Amino acid sequence: MKKLFVSIFAISLLFSCNKSNKNITDKALDQKFDRYKDGFVTSLWKISPNWASSAGYHKLDSVLTIPDGNQKKIVLDFVNAQLDSLKKFNIDELSDNNKTDFHLIKNELESDIFSITELKSGEWDPSSYNVCGYFAEILNGNYETPEVRLHAFNIKMNNIPAYYEAAKKNIKNPTIEHTDLAIAQNIGGSTVFETDLNSALEQSKLSATEKKEIKDKAKVSIKAIKDYAEWLQNLSNKTPRSFRLGSDLYAKKFNFDIQSSYTADEIYKIAVDHKNDLHDKMFVLADKLWEKYKGNAPKPADKLDLIIQVIDKISLQHTTPEKFQSEIEKQIPELTAYVKAKDLLYIDPSKPLVVRKEPAYMAGVAGASISAPGPYDKNANTYYNVGSMSGWTAENAESYLREYNDYILQILNIHEAIPGHYTQLVYSNQSPSIIKSILGNGAMVEGWAVYAEKMMLESGYKNSDEMWLMYYKWNLRTTCNTILDNSVHTKEMSKEEAMRLLTREAFQQQAEAEGKWKRVTLSQVQLCSYFTGYTEIYNLREELKKKEGDKFNLKQFHEKFLSFGSAPVKYIKELMLSKE
Repeated sequence: MKKLFVSIFAISLLFSCNKSNKNITDKALDQKFDRYKDGFVTSLWKISPNWASSAGYHKLDSVLTIPDGNQKKIVLDFVNAQLDSLKKFNIDELSDNNKTDFHLIKNELESDIFSITELKSGEWDPSSYNVCGYFAEILNGNYETPEVRLHAFNIKMNNIPAYYEAAKKNIKNPTIEHTDLAIAQNIGGSTVFETDLNSALEQSKLSATEKKEIKDKAKVSIKAIKDYAEWLQNLSNKTPRSFRLGSDLYAKKFNFDIQSSYTADEIYKIAVDHKNDLHDKMFVLADKLWEKYKGNAPKPADKLDLIIQVIDKISLQHTTPEKFQSEIEKQIPELTAYVKAKDLLYIDPSKPLVVRKEPAYMAGVAGASISAPGPYDKNANTYYNVGSMSGWTAENAESYLREYNDYILQILNIHEAIPGHYTQLVYSNQSPSIIKSILGNGAMVEGWAVYAEKMMLESGYKNSDEMWLMYYKWNLRTTCNTILDNSVHTKEMSKEEAMRLLTREAFQQQAEAEGKWKRVTLSQVQLCSYFTGYTEIYNLREELKKKEGDKFNLKQFHEKFLSFGSAPVKYIKELMLSKE
C-alpha cells in the first residue's frame, strides 16, 4: 500500500512538474509573441505613416507615401514576411488575449493581399486618393507644439504632387459614383491648405521665412489637388466599372471586414426575419397610438400604411436647422447623467467630447460621425462631427429633420456618443492590447453602438410608446442596411427597389433614403457591420444572462465586454466564456 502511494505521489509530482513547465513555456511563448507584436506595429507604421498618425503615433507625421507600384511591392513584401513570422507561433499555446491578437493580425495581413490582388479598389475608386484629411489631422492635433506640427506639415507637402500623379496612373476604369465623390471631397478638402493653414500660421511662432515657405508649398499643393479633380472631370471613361461588387468579392470582403461567426448570406436571412418581426411590433404600438395622433380617422387596412401615418405625425416634432447642432450638444450631458444614475457602466469624465461641424473633407457620405483619438494620443479630443444643412432647400431640410425628429435625435446621440461610439472607443484605447486598438473590428464598434440604443431603452430611458415606436423605426434602419447592402451588391437591386425598401418598409424620409442609396453605391459591406455586430453582442448577453441567472450583472457585463478592445465579437465571446 505504501509502495502504491509512493508511485501515485511520484506520478502526481511528475504531472505537476510538467504542468509547471508548460506554464513557463506558455509564458515564455507569450512574451515572445508580445515582442513580435511590438515589432509588427513598428514595421506597420513605417509603411503606413498616415495610419500611424491617426492612431496617435506622430513620429512619422512628416512622411507622405506615394501610392505607386513600388509602394505596393513594399506592402506585399511586408505582408508575406509577417505571415511567415506568424507560422512560428502555435496559436493553441498562446494566452486567450494573444490568440485574439494572432487572429486580428492574420486577418489584417490576408485582407491586405485580397485588397491588392483581387479587390483592386485603387483602380476604380478615385476617392481613395485624398491627402486633405491627413493634413487636417496635423493642424487639429493637440500633441506637440503648433510649430512642431507645422514643421511636419511643411515636409509632408513635398510629396503631394507625386502622390496625385501616382493616383492618376493607378486609375483605370473608375466608377462614376466614386469619381464624383473624389472630385467633391478633394475640392472641398483643399481649404485645409488655405483657410485652416493660414489660421494656424497666424497663431504660430514660426519665422516669417518658414511661414512664407509653407504658404508657397501650400499653393503648389492646392494646384496638385485641384488638377487631380479637373483630371477626373475630363477623364474619358467609356467603360466605367459598376459600383456593384458582385457575389464573390462581396462574400470575401464580408469575411475579412466583419469577421463574424455568420456568413454574408446567413446574416442577410436573419435581417429579413428581424425586419418582419419589427413590423409586427410596430403595428401593435402604432395601432395603440392611432387615436392620440389621428383621432377618429379611419384606420387603413394595410398595417404598413397605418404605421407610416402614425410615424409621420410623431415626426413633426423636431428641431430647426439652426438649432440642430446645439440640440445635440445639450443632450450629451443628459445622457451622461442617465448612464451614471442607472449605473450602466463607467464613463471617464477626463476624456473630452467636442461637437463640431463636419469638416469639408469628410462631407458626402454620412450626416453624423465620431472621430476618436488613437491609442497613442488618448488624451486628445474625440469629435462628434455633425453635418450642416446650410445651402439645403427648405424641403430637404424639413425631410431630414423629420427623419431626425425629437425622439430619433436622442437615439442618434446614444449611438454616436453616450454610451455608444464615444464611450466604446475610450474603453478601446485603454485596452492593454495595442493590436485590438489599431486593428479594431468595425462590426464590434458599430454593433456596440446599436446594442447601446436598445440597452438604454430597456433600462427605462425616456420610456413611452412613441420612443419605442421610433426606436423600432431606427432599428429597422440598421436591419435594412444589411438587406440593402447585400441586395445591391450581389442581387442587382435597382434604385427604385432600394427606395421602396427604405421608404416603404423602413419608413425613412425621402432625403434619408436618397442619402443611403448614395452611401451604398460608395461603400461595400460596411453597412452590414451594424446589424451583424448588434446581433452577436445581444445574443452573447442573453446567453450569459441565462448561464449566470441571478448572478448576472449588467454593468459588469458591459465593462468586461468593452475591456477587450475593439476585437471581433466572436473572439470576445471566447474570452468572456473562457475559464482561463
